[in-house]
Order: sequence, then C-alpha cells, then structure tokens
Amino acid sequence: MIGPLPGDIFRQGQVLNHTYEIEGVLGRGGTGEVYRARNQISGRIVAIKALNAQFSGNDDYIQLMRREEQMRDVLNDAVVRYTECSRTEQGHVFLVMDFIDGPSMNDVMMRRRMDPRELMIIAHRVAEGLVAAHGRGIVHRDLSPDNVVLRDGAAEKATIIDFGIAKDTSTGAKTIVGNEFAGKYEYAAPEQLEGRAEKRSDLYALGATLLAAYRGQVPFGGSTPGEIVRRKQSRLDTEGVPEPLKALVDWLAAPALADRAPSAEAVVTRLAQTLKPVSTRGGRQALAPDGTARKGRGGTVALLLVLLLGLMGGGAWYAGLLDPWLNPMPVASPYRLTASFGPEGALLSGNAPDVQAAQRLGLAFTAATGTTPPEDALPLAQGVPDDRWVASVAEIFELLQGLPEWSLTVTDNAVTVSGLGDSRDQTEQKRAAIRDWQTRTGMQADIGLKTGPRSLQGQTVLDALAPFALCGPLTPDKGPLQVYGMGETIVVTGAMESGEARDAVLAALEPGLGDRKLRLDVTILNKDLCAVRKVLPPVGAGDAVIWFGDGATGAVNLSGIFHAGDNPVVEVLVPPGMTDLSLWVLVVDNTNQVFSLLPNEKQPEHAIQNIGEVIDGLRRVRVLYSLDDIRSGKGVYSIKVDPANFGKSEIIAILSKTSLFGTRLPETLSVGVLADELKDAVAKDPGNIVSIASRVIDARP
Repeated sequence: MIGPLPGDIFRQGQVLNHTYEIEGVLGRGGTGEVYRARNQISGRIVAIKALNAQFSGNDDYIQLMRREEQMRDVLNDAVVRYTECSRTEQGHVFLVMDFIDGPSMNDVMMRRRMDPRELMIIAHRVAEGLVAAHGRGIVHRDLSPDNVVLRDGAAEKATIIDFGIAKDTSTGAKTIVGNEFAGKYEYAAPEQLEGRAEKRSDLYALGATLLAAYRGQVPFGGSTPGEIVRRKQSRLDTEGVPEPLKALVDWLAAPALADRAPSAEAVVTRLAQTLKPVSTRGGRQALAPDGTARKGRGGTVALLLVLLLGLMGGGAWYAGLLDPWLNPMPVASPYRLTASFGPEGALLSGNAPDVQAAQRLGLAFTAATGTTPPEDALPLAQGVPDDRWVASVAEIFELLQGLPEWSLTVTDNAVTVSGLGDSRDQTEQKRAAIRDWQTRTGMQADIGLKTGPRSLQGQTVLDALAPFALCGPLTPDKGPLQVYGMGETIVVTGAMESGEARDAVLAALEPGLGDRKLRLDVTILNKDLCAVRKVLPPVGAGDAVIWFGDGATGAVNLSGIFHAGDNPVVEVLVPPGMTDLSLWVLVVDNTNQVFSLLPNEKQPEHAIQNIGEVIDGLRRVRVLYSLDDIRSGKGVYSIKVDPANFGKSEIIAILSKTSLFGTRLPETLSVGVLADELKDAVAKDPGNIVSIASRVIDARP
C-alpha cells in the first residue's frame, strides 16, 4: 500500500455501505483510485476501484464500470472475481473485486529476466482465463504485464485483472481510452489502432507481454503516429528468444489475423502439449508400498472360492447350497438409473427392485420417448432407497415428455435433469413442474434445463440481422459456417441509426437464440450518416487509415472523442506505393449536410500520388487542418467543436480506380443528393471502388 493524500476519495477506517472498511490505498490513476478493504461481515480482504468525483457523474464512465462488473459472471481462478458495483451516499461509484496478493508480471520483469518455461506456464494459465472471458463475449483489450498478477508469486497462479476500460486518461498516460480504442500502444494489436478489438486481439497482447517479460523491457512501439501504425504491420522481433517460446510468441502476435492463433482454446491445447511432463508410465506391474507386486482382488476371491469348495466338497455345488452366495441378487449402492433422449436416440439403464417395477419404469420411458427399451435394460438389484422411488421416477419421465432432448440421472434420491426446450416458455414450465415434483416426492433435483437450439449457425444470425442492417452491415463475431454453442454470447458490431433501432433488434432476435446472450456493440449514429452508409458497397479499408489528432497540441487522438473547444485534425494515411488511384474524402455531419473535402471546386486534385506528403514511410493527406494552419494560409478546411455541433459526424475516405463523378462536387450538398449521386456511381461501375475507410468524430460537451 502507499501513503494517503488529502485529496483521496476514501480515508483509512472509512466504512462503505456499512460493509467495506478501507485499510489503505493500493494505487492512483487519472480516473480513480484502488483501495484495499476488509468486509466487516465475512472478514474477506477485497480490492475496491473507485471513480474520481468528476467521473462518477459521467454516463460514459459509469457505463464502463458496468461493463467491468459483467465479469462477475466469469468464474475462473485465472480471472479476478468481481463482486458488485455500488455507489456511496456521497455519490462515488466503486467496484468490489477479489484482492490478489502478489507481484504483477511487470514488477517481476523489472527485477529479473523471466524463465521461458515460467512464461509458458503463465501463458497457459492466462489463456485459460481468456477462454472463460471470451466464452462470455468479453474482450480484455488491455492485456499487458501490469494486468497479470502472480498470486503468491507463483506462475501457475497467474491471474488476469482490470477488465475495465476506465483507465488512466491523465496527461502522459500510456493507456488510451475510448469507445473505439483502449489499450497500450506497445501491446495493442494492429486492428485496435483502427478502432476494432476482438478475441484474437487479446492473444496478440499476450504474445507481446511474454516477449516483454522475457527481454525484461517494454517493446518499442514507435515514437510518432506514423511509425506506430507502420511497426504494427510487422512481426515482433523475437530474434534470440529460445524455442518453443519463440514459436509461441510468433503465433500469438502475428500482425495478420489469419496467421494469428485462432482462439484461446487453441492456445491452451498447444501449451498443454508443450508443458506435459515426460510420462514414466509403461506396462510395469503396480507395486505395493514395500516394493512387492500388488495382488488383484479377483485373485483373492478365486483363492477363497477354491478353499471353500475344498472344505465343503463338490457336492455342495450341485446341491445348490452356494447359489445364494455365488449368484445373489446384487445390491446396488447407491441405487441408480440413467436415461436419455435426443437426436441420437433413446437409452435406459440402471436397476429395478423387482419385475413389476422394471415393467412400470420401462412403460414410463416408452411413453416419454416413443422407444421400447431392451428387456434387460433394468436388471434387478436390492437397495432401493424407499417405497416411493419407482413411482417418483416414473412420474419424472412423464414430466420430461415434449422436450426435444433430455438426460436423467437418479442416484438414490438425488436427481440430475438436463435437457433442451424449444422455447423459453416451455423450458420454464418444465422447470416449474420439476420443482413441484421435488417438493411432493422429497427427491432432490438438480435442474439443468436450457433453451435451444443446441447449435446456432452464424449464417442464421446473419439472416436474422439482414432486415435491420439499415446503416451498413451488422456483423456477428462468427462467420456464416461457424456455430454458436449453448451459453455463448453473440457479439454484433456495426452501426445503427438510433437506440430504438437497437432495441428492435434485441426484441426480434433474442427469442430465437435460446440460452445465448446477444450483445450489440454498435455505434449509434443518425439517419443522415446511415443514409450514406447504406449506399456504400461492402468494401474494406484495406491499407487506408484515417488518423485523428488535436489541432492545438498535434497529439494523436485514437478514441475519436472531442470536446467543446477542441480542434480536430484529420489525415488519410496510405502506403507510398499505392498510386494510380483517385481519393475522395467527405464528412457527413449531424445537420443533413455533407462537406466534400477532397476533391472539390477549391481542391481539384484527386490523384493519390499528387497529394499529401510521405512521412515516416506513409503518405499523409491532410483534409482537416488546425486553426493555426488556416490562419497562416497552409490549410483549406478546419472545424472547432462548439455547443452548436455536439453529436456524431463521420469522415469517409474512398479510394477508386477512376474518379467517381464526372464533375467535381460542390463543397457542400445535402445527404439525399449525395446518396443518390453515390448510388448511381456505384451502379455504373461496381468494381471502381477499391477501399473505404471511415471513422466517427464524437463531439461531446
């Protein structure tokens, strides 16, 4: 812990919500502070993350804290456990999470060079945590050595912390925050610099983290925006890293998604094979503690039978005196029955106390499945727990009728039921009926009924989203041929014109998803922006990047968020070898106006090789200038955020083989006119456009 300061949010000894007693400060950042606290009721030590006063009333930061609290559903030892999100009487918002006692990887790598096998053990553990998080549709986006803590200093107890996006935004902070980018330059995947983050982005960060820990230094990410973008397109320098750690880092941190590890599950599988100890097992006979060969139980029983027959004589066998001993009705302890029904058929096995009970259970099974079990499915055995057992089991078969698939295991009076309902209503009705059955019969039921379908193909999700893609494509996180399993979260990215449209998608799709969550990570724009997006062809950005900066300071702005008084500067970045193409750049604002920045009546040149300048290996074409540039005559267009233009505007850069329009467009035109012109241009030559890059300017108070 560190010493207190007069301006701290909480003071030592303060009790939050009558439960958490503050013991001291663990760390401070630009947006908040982290405290060590003790639960006065349970005695458990926890960590508390609190927002500074200026952010506790900010909806954006509150939303980010809520997003972090979603981690409470992730139950894995490799992931810090979140407990609750709350607010004090004074209005301070805070999160409660497990306190992880141990150094971070950053602490360790600053003291010593970490061993390759130690790092692979950490990687295996972190990958297991990512499997759990990604399974819930949660991407960390800021994995780095300071966000991996070694509980008790042990590599095998590595724990991922800080899934929040509300990071340090103070001047000089290396963590960048925003709706489109979060993370540290040095560890961020290339796609994150373009405002995109997916599950494989965390794998890139893991690879960069392992490399940093092995070398004992933070990777050099670049000193200028252009250099940062360029270096992210190249592989990390792993020269001198021993195998198999080198191959692992190269696989995890491949710049291209197609070359990168496909999933955290694949990483776990690979590392499990790499770390598996050499087997010492073979065909040797098992040894007793004294080194002698163990004797099997079968040999002992055979020896007893021989001795017994020798004492009683062979006549005893023929007289049937040994039948009860040699062939008794077996005792089932515990008393079991299992049954299942589904696409692969119906199965019944277990025991019955008598012939009549076997017949009754068989008939109940047939009524539930339409399948007659084999005559020997339920051999007789002693040990049925009570006289109601047969009737209770027969009744639950009846309750399971109508489900497309189910599985039943009965162990004495303990019952485990799993299955799949066609709809959430059916599933809940079955759950309620089984709970009532449990109360009436005294059986103890573990009910694991879910709502199907069991597998949901990506194409089905795409088809369901199509009617709502009125602002450009809505893209699920899995491809058409991939499958969403039960319990998965379907993450959809794209843009929508309003919050109402977003709610309509949720209402339309959720009933058909079964036990899956739908998360719409979409940008809410407006009808004007969507009107332009609708007519653009489905062409990717390729090598084109739109760069945002601050006109006053020249600093890069990767979030796209600007506030009152800010002067956004915008450039289009393309490789210098990209020639013989036409560049058209426009901005669609929130007032039904389109500004054609390039080309237009004032700037007729549009051949990419004739505009901009090559700096740090990239051609930079400035389209929105700083106010100082305008005053000095260096620029043409500049904007300043003021209370009159709060909202979202979009910069769109289009690279085409030839000029899109026969004549130069005026500087300003309406959204409707532009949409019509663009639609006609695309229809005349569908293959003319080769690249479309776009970014949103989010103007806020």
